[in-house]
Amino acid sequence: MKKTSYNLIALILLMLLITGCARVALYAASPIIPGLTQAFFEECDLKLAGQSLPAELKLMEGLLKNAPENRELLTALCMGFTGYAMLFVEEQDPERASRLYLRARGYGLRALGIKDNAPLQTITKRLGSIAKKGIRPLFWVTMSWNGWINLNLDRPDALGQLGTAEKCLKRVMEIDPRYFYGSPYIVEATMLAARPKILGGDAERAKELFVEAVSVTKGRFFLAQYHYARYYAVRVQDRDLFMGLIREVERASPDGLKEACLINSAMKKRMKALEKQVDELFL
Repeated sequence: MKKTSYNLIALILLMLLITGCARVALYAASPIIPGLTQAFFEECDLKLAGQSLPAELKLMEGLLKNAPENRELLTALCMGFTGYAMLFVEEQDPERASRLYLRARGYGLRALGIKDNAPLQTITKRLGSIAKKGIRPLFWVTMSWNGWINLNLDRPDALGQLGTAEKCLKRVMEIDPRYFYGSPYIVEATMLAARPKILGGDAERAKELFVEAVSVTKGRFFLAQYHYARYYAVRVQDRDLFMGLIREVERASPDGLKEACLINSAMKKRMKALEKQVDELFL
């Protein structure tokens, strides 16, 4: 189905909601919810995606009011808010991104059958029972949670949640470390590269994981190169690696991995900005 078709369906659903036909809208929406999130990540135009996603998220939140336990909606909202915070908000407004990450995490936990204010011990106990079919919401919970923690490492409550977030990632890695183009490798590698040893940092292990992440898509998922350059290369002060990763992304087309064109487009833009900081980042 073309992206224009998704936009038309979204408009129809919005009209149904406005006229009070929420149950009809929800029934019509259920089969296309995964397709809407897929179409979002396939969009190569950053401006278009950034302008349209908030409306789509609010539409899904409206549908959720009539089916608060709908796991497809909850998972889609977790994905959508995580992606929006990561790609469009975090760099400009970390405080707002933090709030959006927590919002995303809440939806994802609910998709897993866990209350968003559940004690950390409850979440930990639940992890062992999550099988392969539950990896999608678990992965996006992990992404949103780690996104929030990385923006709030100066806060004791964030550090207090670090262990549980790491256990979520560990469970994702146990189920499928290559999920979403090797993103679990990227998340773990970034954690190990960005954090000091006292908080579990390990630069050498981070390098191994980044190399594995790049190999999953043969370099076509630019999130791997971006994090590899920003967190590992800068930490170990390897300027040649840093510039090599930038040049690799610069030469490649974002639609080389069509399903992640939006993320690739965002990472190409960030790589250009990162290159301008090279003399500040390397002594």
